[in-house]
Amino acid sequence: MFDYSTTIAAISEQARIREEALPLRHEKCGSKFFFQPHPTPKVFLFFHGFTAGPYQFEPLGEALFEAGYNVLAPLQPGHGVAGDWDGDNPPPLPTDRQVYQEFALEWLQQGKLLGEKLIVGGYSTGGTLAGWLAQNYSQDIEKTLLFAPYLGGTNKLVDWLVAILPFYYEWLNKDNPGNFGYKGFAIPTLRLFLDMGQEILDQAKTTPATPMLIISSESDQATNRQEHRELFQAVVQYQPTSWYHCFEKSLNIPHTMMTEAEGNQYLDRLITMVKTYVESDFQVIANWRETVGG
Repeated sequence: MFDYSTTIAAISEQARIREEALPLRHEKCGSKFFFQPHPTPKVFLFFHGFTAGPYQFEPLGEALFEAGYNVLAPLQPGHGVAGDWDGDNPPPLPTDRQVYQEFALEWLQQGKLLGEKLIVGGYSTGGTLAGWLAQNYSQDIEKTLLFAPYLGGTNKLVDWLVAILPFYYEWLNKDNPGNFGYKGFAIPTLRLFLDMGQEILDQAKTTPATPMLIISSESDQATNRQEHRELFQAVVQYQPTSWYHCFEKSLNIPHTMMTEAEGNQYLDRLITMVKTYVESDFQVIANWRETVGG
């Protein structure tokens, strides 16, 4: 017989045991859970960005918890592991998409236990993973929140290089004080998300997914805003309550839009947008459809 208190305790304990065994490179990299004392009307499952950690969803998770919801932001496979990683010894990120997909499905099942409706979200490659769930397991998900999803880069030449080259790459912002993840990665570990992103774009044109909120920024130098709009335009044909928003360039919101420490000085706007979308009664309130700043 299902026991809510036992379930949330087990989720926390299993994550603690798994992450202590790694061990973590920084305490900020550990899974973040925000549990109410009872099941909630909505449950949020968030996937962090590539080479980063669940700390990226701490501000939004806290805001949604304060609004009365359960929130899960688990550490992804191969991420957050302590070590002297460099080009000769790159961090242990998966090169097989199945590792990520099985991880996402495991947490989807966990999330469904904690409330009435599940909302899935993700940032960057975490958004790619959330988009994959939205298209292939839409019957289990109420809405999907995609923050600067990695469907392809801003430069097609760079996308081509990602697709063929095996070298090691260091992030230009690796020393950002808000970055607690890896400073670099082996290119093949990113390639699988590029392939998955293209499949999501193609599938969205012919297959209904969940309603989506897709958020971009004109100052994002890592992902392709045109592909965000392309995804929105495909999804909204089947799910008219989908929304798209692009922060105007004057706000200078970077790709790393999920925390103030990583550069988003207008995080309150993102949080307000999310809460408005997930709490809107679409029978009464006209949806945004598309609002692009600038």
